[in-house]
Amino acid sequence: MPTSRKMKYISAITAISLAASTPSYHGSDAFVPSAHTTTFRKISPQIDDVGRDRILTSRRNKPYRRICPCTSALYASSMPPFSEGPSRKSKSSSSLNGSSGNNDEKDSNTPASLRQLTLYNSLTRTKTPFVPQSSPRVTMYTCGPTVYDSAHVGNFRAFLTYDVLKRVLSYLGYDVDHVCNLTDVDDKIIKRCDREGVSLLELTRKFERKFFDDLEALNIVKARVYPRATDNIDEMAELIIDLEGNGLAYQSDEGSWYFYVSKKEGYGTRLVQLDPDQLKKGASVDTGGGGAQRGGMDADEYDAEKEGVRDFCLWKAYKPEFDREDAIWDPAVESEGGEKRRIGRGRPGWHLECSAMARKYLGDTIDLHAGGIDLKFPHHENEIAQSEGANCAPFCNCWVHNGFVNIGDEKMSKSKGNFLTLRGACPTSDDVRAYRYLVVSSQYRNPLSFTDAALGAAKGALKRLDRVKVMLGDALSQGGDDSNYADGGESDIVATVERELANFEVAIADDLSMPRASASLFSIVKSAEKEFKRVAKAAKDSDGDENDIVPPLDLLGLASVQKALDKMDEVFGIYYDVPKAK
Repeated sequence: MPTSRKMKYISAITAISLAASTPSYHGSDAFVPSAHTTTFRKISPQIDDVGRDRILTSRRNKPYRRICPCTSALYASSMPPFSEGPSRKSKSSSSLNGSSGNNDEKDSNTPASLRQLTLYNSLTRTKTPFVPQSSPRVTMYTCGPTVYDSAHVGNFRAFLTYDVLKRVLSYLGYDVDHVCNLTDVDDKIIKRCDREGVSLLELTRKFERKFFDDLEALNIVKARVYPRATDNIDEMAELIIDLEGNGLAYQSDEGSWYFYVSKKEGYGTRLVQLDPDQLKKGASVDTGGGGAQRGGMDADEYDAEKEGVRDFCLWKAYKPEFDREDAIWDPAVESEGGEKRRIGRGRPGWHLECSAMARKYLGDTIDLHAGGIDLKFPHHENEIAQSEGANCAPFCNCWVHNGFVNIGDEKMSKSKGNFLTLRGACPTSDDVRAYRYLVVSSQYRNPLSFTDAALGAAKGALKRLDRVKVMLGDALSQGGDDSNYADGGESDIVATVERELANFEVAIADDLSMPRASASLFSIVKSAEKEFKRVAKAAKDSDGDENDIVPPLDLLGLASVQKALDKMDEVFGIYYDVPKAK
């Protein structure tokens, strides 16, 4: 690859503006590779007695060699050249309504009807305009639960953040293609299966059902698909072989596969700023959210021999003293030339599944990736290394991370033993709705303290909202003359609603500024409350005197309040009936 081409690629990653070629889609589910997407085909599977022995054809044919732009290693590939895409200047100066900075030209990727959204991008560490690759379509991948136990209210802050982000995108006119993974094999799952004497399938399906019941209770809009790790073993094996071909993966003597951290330029500096010494085994890494992650440790708990202390595990070789037969796979990858390559009996490391599933369901480059701030390192840094190392394309253009939920001064977590499940912390329907409101009305990047006082305040706010909603329904259902205006035929309420609805839309488009959005919501509610109090006071003052004329309600103004509350609830999602716990 010419030096100038390589430098353009690196510059584009830095600016988050490379328009990488992505698969074309016919509908939300059908995957149709474009001319710039290298494909693989599955040959007739050879199934063993466990049903997991799959043979794949590699994504990449190998007719010639060239330099991979995301590593110094040589690799074999038949991928066509990258699309150069828009320059950094054209990306940074364009807005989501399609106008450039001088309004002289249009951004072909952004329809004029879409409103501008800015997000704090962990990759650039700044708030920047969000510009998807193929507007109005937005590809969004989010980290899901490890289904060995019930998710806790700290976990659900992340899922509610995904929900608000997706609702805001939809409100602003985008079509969101959302994929959220389910981790259904890891050390914790295996240990619990052994402890309870149940199968992997029995345990993980039980907690999957609980997870989806909780999503429904919180009124969270579902993703298009929730792929399981165990259903995507073939894709993970293929990604390992792609990494090996690019000089970024190796197999240890005992059979595990590892990622060559030292050979991946920029590792540990994309989402966090790490000194190499911090990556030594046992060092803690500050992710910027008031917590730390162990720098050299994989999420799974046992380690095996590896060449570099910083290298992380891609595939864990079978260990008879620890592993189970229902949690072991023996996949293979086949090249177009017919050569079959087995990676060895074992199971995936924690990080591998997300790279494999994002590529399978959304393509090599995605628009948005979201997760808790504690996942920045090592998980998300490892995802970037894996995906860009295998695909030789930018992995994700915008990273969104939410803050912790704290109990006292500590992050809520299962490992600390200070976690509360949703139904344990919120036993009533009012509590569940209040928790949703508490989270969605907060600034998602800041820590959130979960206390009885905070939940009580949220319940009080919801009671006020519910009361006004009922009063609006009663007043408007009785009908009346549409000319019922206050003060000489002009409605102050309508003017308030128009102003605050505009403020609400500015707020949600400014990095999901939900506290400001909530302020606009309650300004509108207050205008309705004042109107009901005005008429009630006049009725009381008349004291039944037939000669006193009680002024009518401003029905047009109240109707505008009702419409505004419904419109805002497209984002807040707080007016709903909580299903009974199953």
